Amino acid sequence: MEIKQIANILKAPAPHMVGDGFRVHNFFPGGYKINMSPFFLMDYGSKIEFSARKNPRGVGIHPHRGFETVTIAYHGAIAHHDSTGNSGVIYPGDVQWMTAARGILHKEYHEENYSLKGGTFQMVQLWVNLPAKDKMGKPGYQAIKQSEMATIDLPDYGGKIEVIAGNYQGIVGNANTFTSIHLYNARLNKGGKANFSFPSDYNTGLMIIEGAIEINGKEIAHADSFVHFENMGTEIKIQALENSVVLILSGEPVNEPIVHYGPFLMNTEAEINQALSDYNQGKFGYLEE
Repeated sequence: MEIKQIANILKAPAPHMVGDGFRVHNFFPGGYKINMSPFFLMDYGSKIEFSARKNPRGVGIHPHRGFETVTIAYHGAIAHHDSTGNSGVIYPGDVQWMTAARGILHKEYHEENYSLKGGTFQMVQLWVNLPAKDKMGKPGYQAIKQSEMATIDLPDYGGKIEVIAGNYQGIVGNANTFTSIHLYNARLNKGGKANFSFPSDYNTGLMIIEGAIEINGKEIAHADSFVHFENMGTEIKIQALENSVVLILSGEPVNEPIVHYGPFLMNTEAEINQALSDYNQGKFGYLEE
């Protein structure tokens, strides 16, 4: 039972816009060169106020191949449509797990009613790499409502853990994953404590969404920062210094070559060229503007 040591507490990099609807801080791979495999990318949309607007802001039609996108909403609402016929709205607390695999077209916009009213917007999007054997599999879509999430209450009214994927103390999350991944939201009351245990070789981090926490009785991390851990030790203990929300991610690395080009995440240059060719030939399906 060895404590998992902190490698760094990382501040949010400068933001940039994705389309006109998503202001994000790219913690990795752009902002910081850290290994979080199987998580290839994390865009964190810190709190922002959007004005009311009749025509929803967002991102138009674009392709993906070779990975999964996981979108977690904290404030605001996101509407999604893709070329396999799936559509839905990600409301606060909900998660959308989209498996692009061999190829998909999709678009994401502020949900219509949210756009008409405006208000606070906050979200996280992760790109989860797929192993080579699964990259050209069938696309998939998992809509995980907060009301349906596996949840465990913490002792002494400390708050709760929502298990999105993997398991926490035997409670198993709804998401089906291709590799071993643990993904939780910890919603902690002030003074609330939670303990976590992950294999030493799993890449592990905490995204502080709200509030401030003390980690392993020593270091303090505040909202909008990311805590990256060493690949040593197994145990993490956190305590909320105020009401806090923390996204916990830990996963078994996919130790395969990666070639990244725009919205494609493959193993070789040849596979990237094939993805571009397939996209240009319309093999990713069709989606209306």
